[in-house]
Amino acid sequence: MSGPASDAERALYERQGLGRAVGFGERPALLVVDFINAFADPERFGGGNIAGAIASTRPLLEAARSAGLPIAFTRVVYADDGSDAGVFTRKAPGLLDLTEESEGSQVVPELAPRPGEHVIRKTQPSAFFGTDLAPWLLGRGVDTLLVTGATTSGCVRASVVDAMSYNLRTIVVRDCVGDRALGPHEANLFDMEQKYADLAGAAEAIACMRGGVRGGTR
Repeated sequence: MSGPASDAERALYERQGLGRAVGFGERPALLVVDFINAFADPERFGGGNIAGAIASTRPLLEAARSAGLPIAFTRVVYADDGSDAGVFTRKAPGLLDLTEESEGSQVVPELAPRPGEHVIRKTQPSAFFGTDLAPWLLGRGVDTLLVTGATTSGCVRASVVDAMSYNLRTIVVRDCVGDRALGPHEANLFDMEQKYADLAGAAEAIACMRGGVRGGTR
């Protein structure tokens, strides 16, 4: 087998009509999922290709700013007293250390949000669950969501599925998402492209931003 699926498995997906491209729409926004200090640190929740994904996101973020796109960031933030802890923190107890003022919960300095960019606090994997992200995007007429962040198999995937469920054209910027393990990273990129999103490289996404944000993603 080469990559997350064999040729025969890929052929099955194709015969079933999966993996069609949706392309860019008219009004995109950028979502940066959980690129916070704790996820940049291999001793906490980082590792794998996350550092490289953060580096690749810098020029994409600058291009989005230059194009005047709506930009949203997510942070994992729990109450100091743990009163909002749930099942997610039973699976990963270290998440409870990510409180409002903790260093680990802050967006990494190289991607620091600017005034006017929306910073969302969340306690669940999806950027949409229990947050105001959907009305914030829809209120700005957004029809296309470019997704970056960590981890590909976790909070990125959960956010992508919800974005598609809100009928947003969803584009995962493949070199701007990362995971602590490359196997889940590659498998989830493959699966998201087949069912929930298009994939685009950072250079392609930047070119689409600069060129009026139309066209496909292949």
